[in-house]
Amino acid sequence: MNINVRTLHCQADERLVNYIYTKLKRLHKIYHRIEGIDVRLIEENKGSKANKVAEVQMHVPGGWLVDRKSSATFESAINASMETLRRQLARYKEKRYGYEPEKISELNPHE
Repeated sequence: MNINVRTLHCQADERLVNYIYTKLKRLHKIYHRIEGIDVRLIEENKGSKANKVAEVQMHVPGGWLVDRKSSATFESAINASMETLRRQLARYKEKRYGYEPEKISELNPHE
């Protein structure tokens, strides 16, 4: 799984990048076919308290799962985003694999 971290209007120190990697790698335990994760850290309006934005895009087979959260710190925005992505990933997995596949003997009427 490839994780890319980019910043806009701010600098991310190594501690924050390691925090993001450890948090997002946990999602790989839920669904092992995650192809990649793009994280954008954005610092918006300097005057507001919730000006740190974490935008996370997760590439899974057949599409993207996207979440955008803002908070006072990047860590809390990543935590909130991870919870939302965890639920989205569980829903995706249920939709994609939530049915019982038919047996081959049921598909062939001549047996």
